[in-house]
Amino acid sequence: MIMSTLSEAYQDHPLHPHHVIPLDFDSVRALPDTHVWPPASHALESDDRLSIPTVDLTDPDAGKLVGQACEAWGAFQVTNHAIPLDLLREVESEARRLFSLPTEQKLKALRSPGGATGYGLARISPFFNKYMWHEGFTIMGSSIDHARDLWPNDYQRFCDAMEDYQKRMKELAITLMHLILKSLDISEEERTRVVSAGGASTALQLNSYPFCPDPNRAMGLAPHTDTSLLTILHQSTVNGLQIFKDGVGWVLVSPTNGSLVVNVGDLLHVLSNAQFPNVLHRVVLKENQQRLSLAYFYCLPSDFHISPLAPLNPTRMPLFRSVSVRDYIGIKAKNLEKALSLIRF
Repeated sequence: MIMSTLSEAYQDHPLHPHHVIPLDFDSVRALPDTHVWPPASHALESDDRLSIPTVDLTDPDAGKLVGQACEAWGAFQVTNHAIPLDLLREVESEARRLFSLPTEQKLKALRSPGGATGYGLARISPFFNKYMWHEGFTIMGSSIDHARDLWPNDYQRFCDAMEDYQKRMKELAITLMHLILKSLDISEEERTRVVSAGGASTALQLNSYPFCPDPNRAMGLAPHTDTSLLTILHQSTVNGLQIFKDGVGWVLVSPTNGSLVVNVGDLLHVLSNAQFPNVLHRVVLKENQQRLSLAYFYCLPSDFHISPLAPLNPTRMPLFRSVSVRDYIGIKAKNLEKALSLIRF
């Protein structure tokens, strides 16, 4: 049986066109009222006490450290991840090439209201009464159709870079999922059932936070959790990503050379029976320059039924009822912050 895809799941929940089309950032000289947000609460600067953990994947204790990071923070940075630095630089360069195109050219690859790929605003836009200072480009599998719209005669290097990146990111995501599920004391049979679920749904999101004339009054990306199992993020050198930790508040996640940020999504929160927090995160604008990031979302097939995995030594009852990934996407498409509460027992 061919697994239904994330793309098909999103078709069930089309957006209004004004929640798809980004602002023409090149033509704006002052921050429009539509993009003015209340002042963001201050974030604590990273230090040894407040930084998310960093895990070296070649460390013999990497599995234990990953599990501890997921439980304590819902996020960590990973080094020695086998993604070549040259590839990270190349993909970032191609993303910069895309977002530097004239607005009318980018709009040729505009995401359709019921579509999941192409150029447009963040999918969480309808849940907020102000617009975010953000433009994105989403890829699921091949990017060739949209890339041809952008560069009729020069699309191949973009496609090749994105294809290579997605392939290597998928390998890394599978490695991380094995480590994470093992840390939960899940049986090998259960681990294999999840990680080997054929047709895993994935997406690569290129993010641009353009130069903003009044960054302190704008919001790059509003606070949200990811639907995915895992999100693996490459940041450019410009700060902006913050995560929320209970009892601490907002903490800045500064980019470090070559490391990738990994965060727990809603589906892994469910699999872990809430042992791992699905980390709330946002992007603020502080710098008078463009910020880029590349987010890789790793998800289960949309017809996979997700529920808490039974550990080898059960200690508590399941907190969530079983639901298909597709149905959960539908619930979240209508209830951004309350989606998980709607599948709790």
